[in-house]
Amino acid sequence: MSSVGHPKRILLVEDDRRIAHNISKGLRGEGLSVETAFDGITGKQLALEKSFDLILLDLNLPGIKGYDVCRHIRHYKPLLPVIMLTAYGEVEDKVEGLALGADDYIVKPFDFRELIARISAALRRNDALSSKGKNKVLLIGDLRLNTETKQVTRGEREIELTAREFALLEYFMRHPGQVISKMDLAENVWHLNFDPGTNVVEVYINYLRRKVDKDFDYKMIHTRPGLGYMLQADDVSGLSKKGLS
Repeated sequence: MSSVGHPKRILLVEDDRRIAHNISKGLRGEGLSVETAFDGITGKQLALEKSFDLILLDLNLPGIKGYDVCRHIRHYKPLLPVIMLTAYGEVEDKVEGLALGADDYIVKPFDFRELIARISAALRRNDALSSKGKNKVLLIGDLRLNTETKQVTRGEREIELTAREFALLEYFMRHPGQVISKMDLAENVWHLNFDPGTNVVEVYINYLRRKVDKDFDYKMIHTRPGLGYMLQADDVSGLSKKGLS
């Protein structure tokens, strides 16, 4: 379940350490990369700050319940697959979980082979959606980027970008409306292990803002304090009231 040189990254949010250990061990045996959180607050933070291919989410978590974690993930990362793991098998619980945006729901105790099958199916669906999204022309609001000609325009204005600025903007435009951490940007745009002491990401965000947002009525690149940055297509002047700028 991994592409060449890139094992799929799974975030497991499970407060029972014995269960978490057994699941993590099994997933790694299938060639997956696993990171674990043992409470809802940590799980939500990791899900929003880091880049994962799929979330395995227990419902009965300390700190923040799994339903609320799922709600936050769906708001900021609408395409990220989420499979709920729970001891609750009632139909109402399944309906609530799926209504909040979970892609699947598996009841404990479960056969590990079933879990692997569910994960594989969710990853295949997500890969199919991602491949469809790799278009030559990306359009978010009035911002247009052509990956072949390297031309960028906003409205009628052409925007001149350096190669690194172009790569940064393209990454944002492939993840519209999602909060992207500095760590994710460093790894995916600069292909470097993130150094918290460097301000290279902030510097290039400022470069991009001056070119993409200057002189326009609404701004598209926003800061989510403590979490990262996002590119938003619509007029989001009210976001500053929610901690965005």
